[in-house]
Amino acid sequence: MRVLLVEDAAGLGEAVREQIADDGHAVDWVQRLTHARSSMGTTPYDLILLDLMLPDGSGLDFLRQQRMAGVATPVIILTAQDRISDRIDGLNAGADDYLVKPFDLFELSARVAAVARRYSGNPNPQINVAGLQIDMSARTVSRQGDSIELTAREWALFEAFIQRPSALLSKTQLEERLYAFGAEIESNTIEVYISRLRKKLGRDFIETVRGMGYRLIPT
Repeated sequence: MRVLLVEDAAGLGEAVREQIADDGHAVDWVQRLTHARSSMGTTPYDLILLDLMLPDGSGLDFLRQQRMAGVATPVIILTAQDRISDRIDGLNAGADDYLVKPFDLFELSARVAAVARRYSGNPNPQINVAGLQIDMSARTVSRQGDSIELTAREWALFEAFIQRPSALLSKTQLEERLYAFGAEIESNTIEVYISRLRKKLGRDFIETVRGMGYRLIPT
């Protein structure tokens, strides 16, 4: 996924960015709401991790504005405000989940995965596709009991296809799943990862549509 992290605390922001990146997601980290708005104006995000108390305004007001504008991107609030009324306000403003600081980074990873599953239309973490047994929560893949090991970036690309079976995904869309702003991208990076996935999952698992992109063949 492509994740936007809006958090002004340097230490926590760095820790969260590293955790989400280690999970295989591309993370853009900003520390102000003005930068968040600019990023959202140029990049389609799959998830926003949002602090509520930011130097240039309220994250809650920002969330309300986004929902009123029709932005449906899922949002997980990360905040030190732990009163029940604060949680209710956040959820009523349009948040999908609410995590109180300090929190365990592995719990954050689990909540990110759960929100992603809900928005992909299948909240069940265990699915079967093309003879593969996939646990989206544990991030494991097997075929007839034999485990198939995927690296973090291979999983991120694989997840993009699983979440949108049969959909045609362009090279640019796949690159956005793997890389944050400023990252160096080799011209053949996607081709390399597609080749690796085919070797591990099967040659016919991913179809190439010349000049347009790739799609999963879930048969």
